[in-house]
Amino acid sequence: MPEGDTVHLACKRLHRALAGSEVTASDFRVPQLANADLSGARVVEVVSRGKHQLLRFALADGEPLTLHTHFKMDGTWHLYRPGATRRGGPDFQVRVVLTTADWEAVGYRLPIVELVPTAQEHTVVGHLGPDLLGPDWDLDEALRRLGSAPERTIGEALLDQRNLAGIGTLYRAETLFLSGIHPRTPVAAVPDLRAVVERARRLLEANKDRPDQSTTGDLRRGRTAWVFERARQPCRRCGTRIREEAFGPRGQERKVYWCPGCQPQKVADPSRSVTGEHGPSLRS
Repeated sequence: MPEGDTVHLACKRLHRALAGSEVTASDFRVPQLANADLSGARVVEVVSRGKHQLLRFALADGEPLTLHTHFKMDGTWHLYRPGATRRGGPDFQVRVVLTTADWEAVGYRLPIVELVPTAQEHTVVGHLGPDLLGPDWDLDEALRRLGSAPERTIGEALLDQRNLAGIGTLYRAETLFLSGIHPRTPVAAVPDLRAVVERARRLLEANKDRPDQSTTGDLRRGRTAWVFERARQPCRRCGTRIREEAFGPRGQERKVYWCPGCQPQKVADPSRSVTGEHGPSLRS
């Protein structure tokens, strides 16, 4: 699933192409919007909210509307000049077409496509935590949300978009590796949760304006990640074989990658209290 930086870049490109333009034709190919028509509307802006896309429109008569979409695993937006050959997939995979004088914005395989009054955007994205790349970013609020379930694993907590919006499996794996933290570590046992979150934000910031993602600083093929999708390969730091595991709530298990040498799993010390002021006492 595309992560926050990828969605941020996609929305930036859509905004650059469409903002300020009038929609000359629209085509919604989802049942619930079969009769919707945005012709004559002006594109105000296109912004990301975590992994969500919000295309905002001003109407000549009527309240402003927002087109809310989400990529999930396979969705994408493509931009074409009018009359250009489309290359985003077969025509039956098109869910939305927005046409202006200069561009056609075509949404392929979008599993979420809905129109809501702009004033009611909270009904579709209000559940999200602070956006790591957004103007609403609030580190203290993100830490408060993460800390509200201290027994939860940090690997699960970082993926929960209700805590902070934008992190996916790539940035979870890479952030925890660079922080030396095993993904099954309880949130309460993370030595410096603030530093973990700040590191995740720096990684997304570093990649938000380019299509190629790298957490190592190396954009060469096969050199862009420390542990992500490198199961059974040697750790770039210590040589230990990278491991992978799928865990999470039933039906929502996601793969995570880690180095047993650089991120040893710690267990509670049974000789000490696990309910003290500073949380569980851990040992390697």
